[in-house]
Parts: sequence; C-alpha cells; structure tokens
Amino acid sequence: MHPGVFIRFIPRIVPFFFLLLILPASGAQTVPLSLLTGWNSIQQADIRSDLAYLTSRQMEGRLALTRGDERAIQWLANAFRQSGLQPANGNSYLQTFNVIEYIPDRKQSFVAMERAGRKVMWKKPDVYTDFNRDINLESGVVFAGYGITAPELKYDDYAGLDVKGKLVMVFEHEPQETNPASIFNGLGNTPYATTRVKALNAQKHGAIGILIVPEPNRKHPSNQERYLRIGGSASRKLPLPSMTLENDELQIPVAVLSDKAARIIAGPLSLSGLQSDIDRDLVPRSRVIANTRISMQERVSSRRIAATSNVAALLEGTDPVLKSETIIVSAHHDHDGRSAGKIWHGADDNASGTAGVLALARAFAVNDAARTGMKPKRSILFVIFAAEERGLLGSYYMASHPLRPLETTRAMINFDMIGRDEQPSSQTKGLIAIPKDTRNRLNLIGAHFSPDYDRIVRQENQVVGLVIDDRFDSENALNTFFRSDQFPFVLNDVPAFWWFTGFHPDYHHTSDTADKIDYPKMQKILRLAYLSAYQFANMSKPPKFIRHPHA
Repeated sequence: MHPGVFIRFIPRIVPFFFLLLILPASGAQTVPLSLLTGWNSIQQADIRSDLAYLTSRQMEGRLALTRGDERAIQWLANAFRQSGLQPANGNSYLQTFNVIEYIPDRKQSFVAMERAGRKVMWKKPDVYTDFNRDINLESGVVFAGYGITAPELKYDDYAGLDVKGKLVMVFEHEPQETNPASIFNGLGNTPYATTRVKALNAQKHGAIGILIVPEPNRKHPSNQERYLRIGGSASRKLPLPSMTLENDELQIPVAVLSDKAARIIAGPLSLSGLQSDIDRDLVPRSRVIANTRISMQERVSSRRIAATSNVAALLEGTDPVLKSETIIVSAHHDHDGRSAGKIWHGADDNASGTAGVLALARAFAVNDAARTGMKPKRSILFVIFAAEERGLLGSYYMASHPLRPLETTRAMINFDMIGRDEQPSSQTKGLIAIPKDTRNRLNLIGAHFSPDYDRIVRQENQVVGLVIDDRFDSENALNTFFRSDQFPFVLNDVPAFWWFTGFHPDYHHTSDTADKIDYPKMQKILRLAYLSAYQFANMSKPPKFIRHPHA
C-alpha cells in the first residue's frame, strides 16, 4: 500500500443538494440518486495517486516475470482487499499460471527453400521465426490462400486440400478488406484476420508449421512493417523476451516472411494474381507449390518456465437468478520493463487502465455499501490481466480457465490506454484519420459485434458528454481491435469492447509517463463506464453478441 490508499475508501461527505441532482455535461440527463455515492468516489486525485505509484521507479516498468511486475501484482491484490470486494478465485485475488519465457537466437534461426537444385536461405529481416523451443522442420509447402475456414460464411481455403505433415503459406488479413460490403466485416477485420487464428486453423488441418506472407496487393503496411514503425525498443540493450503460455493450445511454429521471400517460394505462382482472384469472387485458389521443399530451423538461446498472475475481485450480484451472470471490467498491469537504466513506464499503456479498474472497483464497493446505493443484480468481476504485452497471455489463460462461466458473461469493459489525447504518430501515419481535437474523445471499439452494447453506452453518455468515436471499427491496417485483452473473450462470443483514447508518439516509448495523462478526461471515461456497467448488470435483456454482422 502506498500513502493515501486507505483514505480513498472512506465515503465522502456530499452536500444534500448535490445528492438531489448532478448536472451532466450535456444538460440532458442526471445521475440517479442510487448511483451518486460511487459516481462521486471517482476522483482525479485518486487516479493520479495510483498512476504515480504504478509508474514509479520501484515498479521497474512492470515487465511480466520481473520483480517490478510482481510488486504491482501484490499491490493490486491488496488494493482489491482494501476495497472490501471478495476474492474471485476461491480465497485468493490471484489467478496464477505458468508462462514460458524465451529468447530466439536470430542468427541461428532461418527458413530455407530448395527447388530444382536451387537453395535459398532467409534470416532476419526477411524472416521472423518465434517458437519457444528448438525445431528442425522440412517438408513440402502448400499455398492456402488466406488460411481461413469459415463455414458460416461459406468460405474455406482448406476445402479439398491435404496439408497433413506439410508447411502452409498464407496471406495476412482476409479477403475483400477494401470492400464495404465484404462478408468479412466490411472495411473492418474479423478474428479470421489474426495470425493466431490462422495458425490454429493450420494446426487443426494437420500442418506442421505456417508461413505468414504479406498481401502483395495491399494498400497498407504489412503487419511486420507496421510493428517496425513503433520503434520504442530501438534503444534496448537486450531485446524483450518472448513469452507463451505453458501448454498453449498453439503447438506449431509461425514464420513471418518478407515480400521477397514469399515471391521466391511461390515460384511460378503469381501471388498478386491469386489474391486478386480470391478477392474478386471469394473462391479459394489453394494449391501445392510443386517441387519445392522448405526447411525451418529455430534456435532458442534461453528458456525458462515461471509464474505470473491475473488479479481479480468479485462483487456478487443480488438477484437470486441473475447473480450467476457476469459483467467483466478489465485492464492489464504489465508493460515493457527496463533496459540500460531506462524505464518503459507505461503510464497510458496500461497504468491508466489499471487505475481505471481500481477506481470502478472502489466505486461499486462504496455504492453497494451506501444506504441509498443501487445493488447490481448480476455479479461484476474486476480483472487486471498479466502479460498482455507478451501476447494477451493473461486474458487467453482466463478465457480458457474462466473464473466464472463465459456462456453467462454478458458484457466486458476493457480499459487499455484511456489516459491520453490521441495524436498523430509514425504507427498511424497514412493509416487512419485523427480528428484535430481529441481532448474529449473516446474510441469505443467493438460495435460490429454488439450494437446493443454500443447503444447502451451512448445512452449513458448523455450524462457524461464525451465524443464517442467508432473509427477503429472500420479500419483494417492497424488490426487494433485484436491487440488487447477483450479479444480472447470475443472469440468466445462475449460482447466485449475496447475503451481506448488512441495512439500517440509516446506509445511503447520511455516517454509514456504519468505527467502526460489527461486526468479530467479519464475521470469522465470512468464515470461513463461506471454508469454503463450498472446498466449491463441490471437491465432485463443484456447485450447480444453478433459474430458475423455482414454475413
């Protein structure tokens, strides 16, 4: 506990006339009397105090599996305990799980091709391999289009294709991504566009590895090119370690290739022509790449198994039936650690979201205890995930080992980067339009999958008066929606939205510090989330999930 933690749990004394009416920013609606105690408990001073501690030097940038992140985990568990909320995992606030931490040996890792006596080998930067143990693979190679099997959309790149014991080569993203009428979610992406979903599909069909290649006809950077735009790790003395879940569902290696390597492997096949044909009529053009052998070698210079923890608390609902249903409020506590005396503080990413979950947990706790407070009918699970920066590991773990059933989880509010005003940056340049004034703007991402959820938040926003922005639901270059902890829950049909104030030049740099946080806007966002979560917890018909809105 740091100085000032305890006092924030003491209900504030509010003048009587303020209990009768709180004027909203829009002047259109008021905060119900039954929610005022919690509303008033969400204060900038408390948010600022939590952010200062989470980004302090003793937190060491909160890299997963380090001393600093373990300090953060224990402090968060204590904060939940102090709030009066009950542990969510039996008698513990922690959900602990093992991860494999490893560092690939780039000099010894490669992809090679042999065809008609010609041998070619590629290493970084033409190929990026990232597997958690040493491998030596050699096989034929099959081109499998976009690597998608979507029976509900009547699309399958693997139809009639035998890839057992072979490597498959697939495009990034998904078909017709520039077509607003595309069955794959118009101008936005579906989960089928993600590397993990493609790799799991290849594994399901019997492939021993997957080669991800950029779309030759793309109008945007490849995933690797976009990643390199961020540049926040350029000054690190040692690269960030890779991590994966121990006993992860995905057990085949993934290699990401450059355009040049992809063209050479394709040989006589025109990848550009194949993409154009698939995009034109959604008929797969998968086929064996004849007379071609591919070798994939991965070497790992270090490897260890260690434990980290999600931190979770529960406010049990009051309705005898509905209390078995769940609303999730979440964020992630980890960031990128330190190197050569420099600290990646991660104030916006994601001390802001972590402080937001704590603020809502306290608000619900004090409102629940208040004589006039509204009691949530459904239960509310407050979760702060581990190892998001290393691949959404904490959220993937909880989605596969849920503390409460996912089939009765009715909505998820995920905070990730809710503390800044969106600004142009090298990552977003030319890829998405950024409004001139973002000081009162919240990006709410996920409306394609639950218009009900979107409607409810916008309705509650009449009290708060933020500008709700849905630009990121209709972009496909940044893959934004799949890059935070709501995604594993979306894969399980949970209406889950990312609450996000946008990218900025400090994203994943040492300059992401607490002094740059927009605390007044954070307070407004958290108050909107507070009102929205109460609606989710008490409404008779919760938000519906729509897996394929454009199908």
